[in-house]
Amino acid sequence: MMNLFRRYPLPVIVIAQLFGTSLWFSVNGVWLSFSRELALTESDLGLMTLSVQAGFISGTLLLAVTGLADRFGASVMFAVASVVGALVNAGFILAAGVFPLALVLRFLTGLCLAGIYPLGMKMVIAWTPRYAGAALAWLVGMLTLGTALPHLMRGATLGMPWQWPLAGASVLALIGAGLIWRLGDGPHLPKSAGPVPLRKGLVALGMPRFRAVAGGYMGHMWELYAFWMLTPLLVGRELDRLALPDSLVPWLAFAIIALGSLGCIGGGRLSRTRGSEWVARVALTASGTLCVIYPLISGLPAGFLLLALCCWGVAVVADSPQFSALAAANAPREFVGSSLSVMNAIGFGLTLPAIWLTSGLWQSLGVWVVWILVPGPILGLWSLAASRRAA
Repeated sequence: MMNLFRRYPLPVIVIAQLFGTSLWFSVNGVWLSFSRELALTESDLGLMTLSVQAGFISGTLLLAVTGLADRFGASVMFAVASVVGALVNAGFILAAGVFPLALVLRFLTGLCLAGIYPLGMKMVIAWTPRYAGAALAWLVGMLTLGTALPHLMRGATLGMPWQWPLAGASVLALIGAGLIWRLGDGPHLPKSAGPVPLRKGLVALGMPRFRAVAGGYMGHMWELYAFWMLTPLLVGRELDRLALPDSLVPWLAFAIIALGSLGCIGGGRLSRTRGSEWVARVALTASGTLCVIYPLISGLPAGFLLLALCCWGVAVVADSPQFSALAAANAPREFVGSSLSVMNAIGFGLTLPAIWLTSGLWQSLGVWVVWILVPGPILGLWSLAASRRAA
């Protein structure tokens, strides 16, 4: 079995990533019934999402400051983070009625996710360095599918207690931990010889090419997670216009977010011939265009707008693995893990104000709130242009 795992490492990593990242939006997936039972608002949803993001940022900064991402085996850290994350997510079920404690537990969930996503990227590079763009596309595709998975689980358990999908996410994370534990570390990246100070994780930001790529990633991140948070709300608006039951919200939210995995994988295939930078630029242009025009066409038939959301779901994340591949290719080889952790920390830091603004202003602005996301694609495209000059 061990030889089989090592013969096909990429499927093992991406499946483990899918299962581990189901913890990320596990609460969002059960939000309708969860919020009704506990009398919570969209702003409360924003706070819970922000708590996860804040935990993830803190975890990636911890990895960068301590150099853990380059000092210890990525497989061990991934497995431990998945197990602890599963336990914390299960603890949320018991503490959900105490809002401050619930926020703390969501923060801790994000902290654990910092040991899953960045370390998953490092494992992909360590096992399949030749086609990093295509391989990372599968990894981010599974992150996207993992983000959507709670919505599917909620749709499949309608009429059942909201606790069931949350418990299911914890079980999946435990399975993912077991898969990575059996796989172990790849052979193609060296370990750091000792402690890695924070300045080593920041070295790459002093390199013009890496800095330009990181700027593109940051613009992309301003849009991505806020869009995912808004997806059930945007879907609910169109279902109301169609006079359809809100029981369809989790199914459609799952479909829109999950379609992003196809964008990632398709972009990964294109990257082999057109290059990662070309794929990132096209995806950013498409998602930015939809960001601008969506409120302007909000009076069109609801079915058309749901189709537009599906297109947006494909484009909004298709550039993510390509930014990671470009960053990994332009970071100092001995500090790849720490460099990616720093970039992730800054990028996810930008998701905080984006989520806070869009969730807080949804009730007053409605669909026009998506214009808050427009600066992200603009920054990303400007930075990609700088990337070409720095090449």
